[in-house]
Amino acid sequence: MGKIALLVPKDEMLYQAHNILQEKKYEIWDMQVVSTETAVAEAQQLIAAGASILIARGLQASLIKQQTDIPVVEIVLTAQEMALLIMRAKQIIKKAKPVIAVVGFRNMFCDMSYFNELFQIELRTYFVSDGEELEYLTRLAIKEQADLIIGGDIAVAVASENGIPSLFLSTTEESLRQAFLIAERMEYAINAEKKSAAQMETLLDYSYNGILRFNADGKIIAVNQVFESMIGKTREELEDQPIQQVVSGIEETGIRQVLEEGKEYLTFVEWNRVSIFAALAPVLVENQVDGGILTCHRAKQQRVPEKRECEKKEQIKLPPFTQFSDLLQQSPLMKRCVQRAKQYAISERPVVLIGEAGTEKRMLAESMHNSSSRSSGPFLAVSGRGVSDEEQKNLLFGEQGAVVLAQGGTLLIQEAEYLTAANQERLCELIRYKSCFGIRTKLGSKLDVRIMVTVEHSLAELRRKKKLDGEFYYLLSGLELEIPPLRMRSEDLVRKLEDTIRECNERYGRYHVLTNGAKQVLWNYLWEGNLLQVDSFCERMILTATSRSLDEIFVRELLEELYSKKTELEKSENSVQNRDRSETGEVKNKEAERIRELLQIYGGNREKTAEALGISKATLWRHMKKFGIR
Repeated sequence: MGKIALLVPKDEMLYQAHNILQEKKYEIWDMQVVSTETAVAEAQQLIAAGASILIARGLQASLIKQQTDIPVVEIVLTAQEMALLIMRAKQIIKKAKPVIAVVGFRNMFCDMSYFNELFQIELRTYFVSDGEELEYLTRLAIKEQADLIIGGDIAVAVASENGIPSLFLSTTEESLRQAFLIAERMEYAINAEKKSAAQMETLLDYSYNGILRFNADGKIIAVNQVFESMIGKTREELEDQPIQQVVSGIEETGIRQVLEEGKEYLTFVEWNRVSIFAALAPVLVENQVDGGILTCHRAKQQRVPEKRECEKKEQIKLPPFTQFSDLLQQSPLMKRCVQRAKQYAISERPVVLIGEAGTEKRMLAESMHNSSSRSSGPFLAVSGRGVSDEEQKNLLFGEQGAVVLAQGGTLLIQEAEYLTAANQERLCELIRYKSCFGIRTKLGSKLDVRIMVTVEHSLAELRRKKKLDGEFYYLLSGLELEIPPLRMRSEDLVRKLEDTIRECNERYGRYHVLTNGAKQVLWNYLWEGNLLQVDSFCERMILTATSRSLDEIFVRELLEELYSKKTELEKSENSVQNRDRSETGEVKNKEAERIRELLQIYGGNREKTAEALGISKATLWRHMKKFGIR
């Protein structure tokens, strides 16, 4: 428990304190009468002896506060005590409406707003901010013709020197009793805070999870040793840093959810190729968010089965795997897709990745593998499209098939809708029972591999088309992940186009730039081949460009050259592409109308028209020639 000490300037106040302690309601450790000159020295001695809270008054309290770092409770005169002093002053002055000056620190006094009306006086207050002002303001009160001075030792002394009546700021037991009560409440709060801090330190030091505390501004204020080891930085390096910069992978929306809405936020992040489950919870004080706590722990690592010597020689080397951070995810749709993938990463159930050609199906599969407990195991990707039933069987379930090579890791089966019924049944047996009937392996009866599959259409649609066996369909349905096409992710499309064009320029030592019109054409194109189509198109565009500035005519002509034949061939099969061609025609018509309109506005002036369109005069001339505009 803490120790409370009382320092007062008069013996009278000490006697009052002794009387209060007879009530046995308060515990005061030490009480002393001190002069203003020795107040700080006495306070420092009490602190050295173990005092945790001091009670003092006026100038003495102000000096102790300035020169020590201990909590100080100030003795404040109550309204009753000030009323008694005013009544005594009126008795001394004996005037109808005496001028009474009060000199001292503002925090020594109660509210005296209505004293003039209550006591028929003119009350003037001279509040000081430090002890050096006491003498000056007392003399000022005398100069301004105060009839009587109420104040401490200095004010009373100056008044006496000038022959002005004065009253010392004496107190009753009530003001001391209030100070004792405040000090004990303060001591209780300090002890409660120390206890809470001690409990938190114990939690931080002995928890098996990584723990991080952050304030209401999102700045880190404490971490434990487990968190330090997980992130690879010391507490000193992490403190006062924004949590979002330190814990990469936590979205800004999650931080806002905790600090602004007071709701918990759960997510998965990836540190040093290890999947981490992170939970953020708000700290609420009287329903107000006062920061938060993040707890995190590593997902359990999958032990890779020990291979025999002959098998070790057969291990294949794989390229570096994709991480979640490598994926384009600036659009809300893709952010949700990646977040769901992080959630699926810790499961052992099969995952179905649904997406068009050229979407990030394999990249997501690799990212999930790298964030899973199997990250230290192998990752293999195979496709059963275009091969016979027996070839599929050997590819997947043979003695040196993909299932055997992927032990302890992940096997991605691409275009799973092309698996034969027999191999779908074998895959069901593998997923459900960790074995394959009729397939002999060197690994024993139990097979340890996580299955992921990719398909271009939803499982329900494949089921309707009878491309999936019933048991296989129900076994896969559950952890489905649909990757949105690039045309539905405008932010990602723009970023992909900009990055790819820049990379091609750097690769071939070029410096081509797109006009605003060309950018709009590319941004509005459907890109049914998604990332692959963007890569191929940009490569061709940069290699064959003959001018530094690439306008919309060049871009549109190249798109038509590369993809119009394919579109015509698929016209009868794909109504969506019919719509797209119609929309392209509408865009061309609107473009021609806009050029005619501007030419009319500017009286045929091509320079002003080109400037209004944001293109060069040469580009405008090609547009006019293309659309037959005179």
